[in-house]
Amino acid sequence: MGERERVMEVVEQQQQQPEEQEQEPETSETSSSTSSTTTWKQNLTMQLLSDKLTNGNLNSKIEAAREIRRMVRKSSKTRSKFAAVGVIQPLIFMLSSSNLDARQSSLLALLNLAVRNERNKVQIVTAGAVPPLVELLKMQNNGIRELATAAILTLSSAASNKSIIAASGAAPLLVQILKSGSVQSKVDSVTTLHNLSISIENSIELLDASAVSPLINLLKDCKKYSKFAEKASSLLEILSNSEEGRTAISLAHGGILTIVETVEDGSLVSTEHAVGALLSLCLSNRDKYRELILREGAIPGLLRLTVEGTVKAQDKARTLLDLLRDSPEEKRLDTSVLEKIVYDIAERLDRVDKAGETSK
Repeated sequence: MGERERVMEVVEQQQQQPEEQEQEPETSETSSSTSSTTTWKQNLTMQLLSDKLTNGNLNSKIEAAREIRRMVRKSSKTRSKFAAVGVIQPLIFMLSSSNLDARQSSLLALLNLAVRNERNKVQIVTAGAVPPLVELLKMQNNGIRELATAAILTLSSAASNKSIIAASGAAPLLVQILKSGSVQSKVDSVTTLHNLSISIENSIELLDASAVSPLINLLKDCKKYSKFAEKASSLLEILSNSEEGRTAISLAHGGILTIVETVEDGSLVSTEHAVGALLSLCLSNRDKYRELILREGAIPGLLRLTVEGTVKAQDKARTLLDLLRDSPEEKRLDTSVLEKIVYDIAERLDRVDKAGETSK
C-alpha cells in the first residue's frame, strides 16, 4: 500500500482568465520578473504563517495550520520550504492542545508536510512528534485516532524513524486498532506494524497473540496476491514464532485454512510467509499441528510451491511436506494420490508428453 495520498486534497482547477484581444507577447524578462514576484510573495506568506503558529492566538494558529495544509499539497518543494521557515515545531506543540480543532488541523498539516518528503519525515520525528502522536492513538475520537495512525504510518516509512517509533509504545496501540478501528485504520496499522517489524532484530516483541484473529480476518477478506496480503502474512509468520501466536492461529476461525489458501493463491512473497507460518507450527509440535494442516488440504499448494515458489519458499515447502508425511501409516496419504497431484502440476508446467518425466 502507498502513502496516505487520500488525505491530500485534489488541486483545484484554476480558472483561466480570457486573453485580451491585443495582448503583447510576454518576454523572458517579463516572465522572470513575474516568477520572482510570485516566489517573493510565497516566501512572505510562509514566514507570516510561521509567525502566526508561533505567536498567534489559538484561532490564528488553527487558521495557519489549515493554510499550510492547503499550500503544501502541491509539491514536495513547497513542503521543504515550509519546514525551512520553522513550522514543524509549533505544529507538533499543537498536537497536545486541549482543543480538538487544533489537534486535527496540526495533524493534517504535519501529514501533508511528510508525504513524499523523506527529509521532512525525519525532521518531524526528530522534533518530537512521536510521543504526542502515540497519545492521540489512545483517544476515543475515531477521526483523530485514524489521522494519528495515518501520520505514524507515513513517518514509519523513513528508515531512520523506524526504531524510534518501534520503541515508543505505538505497537500495542496499533494492535488495539487492528481489533476495533475503522477499516482504513486497520489497513494502516498492518502496514505500520510491517514497516516496524523489518527494523528490529526481535520483531516478535512488537506483537502479541491478540493480533492474530484480526490479521486472519483481514487476510481472509483481501486478495491473496495483493501487497496488503504480503504484509499481513508476514506479521502472521512472525507471530507463529511464539507459542501464544501458534495457539491463536490454530484457534482462530478459519486460521489455518486462510494461511493454506494464501499458499495456494498468494504472490511469491505471500506464499513464502504463509508456508513459513505453517512450517513454524509443524516444527513446534508435529503431533498437534500436522493433522490440522492436512485437514485443510495443504498438500496440493505445497507441492506446487516446491516448483513455482521462491528459493526460500521451495525449501520450506519441501521441509513441511516431509513433516506432514512423517505420520503413522494409517494417516499417510496414499502414494497414488500424491503421484496424481504431482502429475497434474507437471502437466500444467510442461507438455503432456513430458509430464511423466517432469513429475518424477
